[in-house]
Amino acid sequence: MNDYSQFAALSPTSYADAGLGRAQFMDMGIREMWPRMPRIAGPAYTVSCPPGDNLMFHAAIYRAQPGSVIVGLAEKNVDYAMLGGNVAATAQQRGIAGFVIDGVIRDLEEVRTAGFAVFARGVSPVPGHKKALGTLNQPIICGGVTVHPGDMVVADEEGIVVIPAAQQQQIWQLAKQRAEKDENQSLADWQTNHRAKVEQLLQSLNFEA
Repeated sequence: MNDYSQFAALSPTSYADAGLGRAQFMDMGIREMWPRMPRIAGPAYTVSCPPGDNLMFHAAIYRAQPGSVIVGLAEKNVDYAMLGGNVAATAQQRGIAGFVIDGVIRDLEEVRTAGFAVFARGVSPVPGHKKALGTLNQPIICGGVTVHPGDMVVADEEGIVVIPAAQQQQIWQLAKQRAEKDENQSLADWQTNHRAKVEQLLQSLNFEA
C-alpha cells in the first residue's frame, strides 16, 4: 500500500479526531459532484485562475503527476465552468486522482459516467475563457484553507481535509490509532463512557436537572 492509499484508508472525520485544526478543513460548499463518490487522497497540485478564465486549470492536467489531486481556485467566480468532460477524461487517463475546485464545472453527466472524482461548488453550463495567466503549483486558498503544493488532500462525502506536508505521517498515525480504537469499541461501551463524560461536564458547569 503506497502512501496515498494509506491516507485514503481513513475518512476526513478520522483526521479531525486526530486533532487536526478546523482551519485544515474546507468549507462545506465544496462537495462531491455525484453520489457515492469514492474517497480520494493524494498530494496537492495547485492552480489558480483569474475571474472568468480557466486556461491554467487546462494547463494543470498536463503538468500534475499521476496520483496527485489537482486543487483549483476560480477567483471570485462561480459563473463560468473551470472544466468539462474532456478535461476530466484526460486527467483520468493520466492517472490524476481527482479534482477539488473552489469554483464550478460542467458536463456533469460525463464526469459521473466516467467515475472521475470531482469536488466543486456546483455546475454551470457556461465555459470560462482562456485568455489570462494565473499560477501553477503555488500556495492558494481553496475553500478557506491554505493549500501548499505537496500537502496531502483527502476528500469524500464527509468533507475535504488538507494535511500539511510536514505533519503528514504524524497526523496519519494519530488518525489511524483513533480509528482503530473506535472500531474496537462496542456501542454499549461507547454509550457508558459517553454518558459518564456528559454528566461530568454538566456537573462541572453547575447544571442541575
